[in-house]
Amino acid sequence: MAQDPSARGLLGAHSQTDSHRRRSSDKEDHDSDFESDLDATEFLDREAFTFKSPASKPAFLPRRQWSLWRPCTGRSRCCIIVLAVGLAIWIILAAGGAFVYKKFQDEPPYGQSPPWYPSPKGGIASTWADSYAKAAKMVSKMTLAEKVNVTTGTGWQMGLAVGTNGPAVNVGFPQLQLQDGPLGIRFADNITAFPAGITVGATWNRQLMYARGKAHAIEAREKGVNVLLGPCVGPLGRMPAGGRNWEGFGADPYLQGVAGAETTRGIQSEGVMATIKHFVANEQEHFRQPWEWGLPHAVSSNIDDRTLHELYAWPFGDAVKAGVASVMCSYNQVNNSYSCGNSKLLNGILKDELGFQGFVMSDWLAQRGGVSTALAGLDMTMPGDGLRWANGESLWGPELSKSVLNGSVPVERLNDMVTRIVAAWYQLGQDDETKFPRTRPNFSSWTDDKMGVLSPGSPSKQEEVEVNQFKNVQANHSIIARQVAAEGTVLLKNEGPLLPLTPHGFTESMLKLRRNVLARAADRAANTGKLKVGIFGEDAGPGKGPNYCKDRGCNEGTLGSGWGSGAVEFPYLVTPLEALRDKFDSSKVELHEYITDGPLLDKSSEQNVLSSLELCIVFANADSGEGFAKWADVAGDRPNIDLQKGGVRLIQQVSAKCGPEGTSDVIVVIHSVGPVLMEQWIELPNVKAVLLANLPGEESGNALADILFGETNPSGHLPYTIGKSLDDYGPGAKIMYTPNGVVPQQDFKEGLYIDYRYFDKYSVEPRFEFGFGMSYTVFGYSNLRVDEVKPKSRLPAPRPSPAAEPPSYETAVPDIEEVLAPEGFDKYKLEKYIYPYVKSADEVGLIDSKYPYPEGYNAKQPLSQAGGAEGGNPDLWEVYVTVKVDVENTGLKDGAVVPQLYMSYPDSNEVDFPVRVLRGFDKVFLKKGEKKTVEFGLTRRDLSYWDVEEQNWVMVTEGDAKYKFGVGGSSRDAAVEGVW
Repeated sequence: MAQDPSARGLLGAHSQTDSHRRRSSDKEDHDSDFESDLDATEFLDREAFTFKSPASKPAFLPRRQWSLWRPCTGRSRCCIIVLAVGLAIWIILAAGGAFVYKKFQDEPPYGQSPPWYPSPKGGIASTWADSYAKAAKMVSKMTLAEKVNVTTGTGWQMGLAVGTNGPAVNVGFPQLQLQDGPLGIRFADNITAFPAGITVGATWNRQLMYARGKAHAIEAREKGVNVLLGPCVGPLGRMPAGGRNWEGFGADPYLQGVAGAETTRGIQSEGVMATIKHFVANEQEHFRQPWEWGLPHAVSSNIDDRTLHELYAWPFGDAVKAGVASVMCSYNQVNNSYSCGNSKLLNGILKDELGFQGFVMSDWLAQRGGVSTALAGLDMTMPGDGLRWANGESLWGPELSKSVLNGSVPVERLNDMVTRIVAAWYQLGQDDETKFPRTRPNFSSWTDDKMGVLSPGSPSKQEEVEVNQFKNVQANHSIIARQVAAEGTVLLKNEGPLLPLTPHGFTESMLKLRRNVLARAADRAANTGKLKVGIFGEDAGPGKGPNYCKDRGCNEGTLGSGWGSGAVEFPYLVTPLEALRDKFDSSKVELHEYITDGPLLDKSSEQNVLSSLELCIVFANADSGEGFAKWADVAGDRPNIDLQKGGVRLIQQVSAKCGPEGTSDVIVVIHSVGPVLMEQWIELPNVKAVLLANLPGEESGNALADILFGETNPSGHLPYTIGKSLDDYGPGAKIMYTPNGVVPQQDFKEGLYIDYRYFDKYSVEPRFEFGFGMSYTVFGYSNLRVDEVKPKSRLPAPRPSPAAEPPSYETAVPDIEEVLAPEGFDKYKLEKYIYPYVKSADEVGLIDSKYPYPEGYNAKQPLSQAGGAEGGNPDLWEVYVTVKVDVENTGLKDGAVVPQLYMSYPDSNEVDFPVRVLRGFDKVFLKKGEKKTVEFGLTRRDLSYWDVEEQNWVMVTEGDAKYKFGVGGSSRDAAVEGVW
C-alpha cells in the first residue's frame, strides 16, 4: 500500500465498514434472494469461477444500444467470426484473471481508512433552503414504494434515455431522464458534436467554458433530458496515456476546477442538472471495474490524504461551490474500498467537508453493495441493475424496500436520499412544466427508427409508439463549437514565421524571405502559375465517416473525439481537407491530396509530383477511449503516447520528399486525445510549423482553417505537458497493463507530483511545457503588483453554524402495505424492469440489536473544520491577496493573450511543496499596441495546503514566510514576479 498507516486521514472505508452480511431471510439462494445488505465483493469471492460475467448479454438488444457489449447484429459469416473472436478474447482474459486470482489468493484488507457515519443530511446551505423546503413537503407525502422508485434506476434500456429512475406518481414527481455525456447528447440525432473537454481546457477561456455548457444544456432540455452526465474532471490526467483523459480539461486541478465549475454554471443556467464525474481517482481504464478485464475486482487507487485533497478532489470542490446538482462516483476502488461505497469519500469529504447539497449517483453498475452503499452516502443507483448488466436484479429496488422495513437502512437515510434528489429538481426549476413538460424524451437511445417500444431491454410484449421525433436542437451552436475548436488549437512551432498562410499560398513576407520559393514562383509563372501544395494523412479526410464505429470506437478518418460514453453521433464533420479546398484560391494554388497513412509511392511519376511541391501539410493523430471498446492495440488506455497509424513515418517521409531533395516547408497538424511524442520529427529542418488541434468536434476543418489562414490568431495553450519520452513523466505516469493481484493495486506514490509538477521537481526538460502556446503577435508583461486584502492567518475561521436546517420527518418504519405489489400487478409488469415491490412480509425478515452495522457506525464523527457550506468553509473562498499585471500587445496583429499566474509556497523545512502551482489565468483580447491590466484574486484555499494532522487547509505563516508569484505565458515563462 502507498500509505503510512500511522498517518491521519487515510481514505477508503474502514476495514469491513462496507461489508454487510446477509440477515433477514433464511434463504441462501443468491439468484432468487440476493439481499441488498450482502457486499458484492464477498459474493464475487465465493463464486469467482462460476459467476456469470457481463458476457451474459441481454436477451434483446436493439440496433443502437451496444454501449457496453457491441457484437454485430446480423447473422452473416463475418458476424459469427467476430463473435467467435470476441469470445476467445474474453476467455483468454478470464483465464488470465483466474491465473492471477490463484496466484494472489491473499487479498488486501477491504478498506483502509476510518469510517464516516452517519451520512450528513442535505439542506444546510441558504442557497438551497427554498428547494429543500419544497422537497420536504413532497417527500413527506411519498409512500415507501415511491421513495425507493426515486432512488433506483428502472434498469438498463428500460427507458429511452441511458438512465431513468422511477416516478412518484401520487405526489407529482416525474421520472428523471439522465443522458451522457460531457461533449454532447449521446445517442441522439440532430445535436451538436462539441469539441471535447481537453480542447475546452486548451482554450483557457472561462467565457467559452460557460458558453459551451449553456449551449449543451439548451439542446439537452429541448430533447427532454433532466440530467446531463457531465462535465468530467476525473480522470485528472495522472497518466498521459489514460483512455478518458480527453473528457476532462487538463492535467492540473486548478484548470480542471475552473473549467468544471464554469461548465456546470453554463449547464445549470438552463435548468438542466449537471453531473460532475468521476469521483474519484479514476485514472486508467485497465481493470476499472469487475470482470471487464477478466478479474473479479476493480483496480484500487491508493492515495494519501493530502494528495487527494490538493489534486484529485480539488476540482470537485469547485463544482460543489458552483452548486452542481449531482456527483457521480466512479468504478474503481480507493484504498481498497469501492468509491460508491466509501463512507469517508462520500460522507466525510463530499457531503461534510465540501458541503455537497445535491445527490450522489453511481456510475453505471459501479454500485457493489446494497445496504453498505446507502449507509456510505450513495443516493441514486444507475442504471438500476446491480452486479450484472440488464438482468433486472437490483441491489436496491425491492431490496432497498426490504432493508428499510427490517431496519437495516434507517428511514432517515432513505428520506435524505430522496430529499436530495427532489431538492435538486426544484433547485434547477424543473417543476416548471413550460420548460420541463412531464413527457418522455423525444429521442430514443436504442433505435434510429421513428417507432419503437419504451423499454427495449424487456422481452415482454409491448406496444410500439413514437420514440424518435427527430427534433433538431442545434440552433446556431456550431458557432460556439467552431470558436472553442479554434481557440483550443495550440500553435507549438512557427519558424519564419511560416504561418499564417493566405488563400494564394505563402504570405508576401515569406516570399520575400525565401529564395527557393521565389525561384519556384518564377517557374510557376512559366508553367501553371500555381503554388503546389500537398495534403497528407488519413487524418485530413473523412475516412469511412465519423460515425462508422459504434460510440466512435475506432480511429477512422480525421479525429474529432475519443470513444466511449463521452462520445456522440456526429451530425456532420467538416474535415480539414474540405476546409483547405475551400480556403485555398484554386486559381493560385494546385492541391495534391494523399489521404492515406500508408507509405508514399516510390513511382517516378509520384516522386516528380512530390519533388515539385512547395508546401506540405501533414496530418496525424492518436486516439483512445473508454475501456469497454478496443481498437487496434488501444484497449481504452493507449499502449504508449506515440502517434498512431504510422504517423511518425508519414511525417518523416513527407519531410524527406516534399520539394527538391526535401527542401520545401512542412506544416504538421496533430489531433490527439493527449500528449504525443514528437522527438523523431519535431526538429527536422523543414518542419517549420506544428499545430496541436486536440479534439475539435464537428467544426474541425473550419476551425483549423481559421487558424492556418490567420482569421483567428492562435491563442490555445497546452492543458498538459508534452515530454520527450514517457519516462519523463515519472514512474507514476505508467498505466498498469498487467494486474499485480486479484485486486490490482495502483499506488499513487508520486503524491502531488504529476505532469508539470513532476517535471519541475526533478528538473526534467519538456519538449513543450504546461501552458505553452504561441501567437501570430507578441505580448509583453510589466508592472506586477501584489496587494494584501486580508492578513495571513494559519487556519481558516471556525466552521460556521449551518445557514439552514435540514428537513425532519417521521422516522417510524413504514407499513409493509406501502410496498406490496398492487392488485393485478403480475398482468402488466415488464420483465427485467425494476420495481420497488416486495411480495410478502416473509421476504423482509426481522431486525435485532445484533445487526452488523459497520464498525464505527454508531460513533458519530466530528464535523470537519474545513466544512460548513457549499464548497467548504466559506473562509476558504475569501480573497486574501490580489495580483495585478499589465499586459500589452507589442506585435503587429490583434490577438488574445492568456496570462497565467503561478504561485510558489514559502520555503519550509517541514512541508514538501511543488516548485510552482497554477493559481490563476485569464484570456484577454488586445488590439495591436493595446495594453490592459489583468487582476487575479487568490483565495485562502489557493494559498493553503492540506495538513493531515490538522485535517484542515493551512496557510504558511511561520517566520518570514513569503509567497512568490510569477505571471507569464506558460508554467516556465514567469515574465514578471512578485512576493507577498
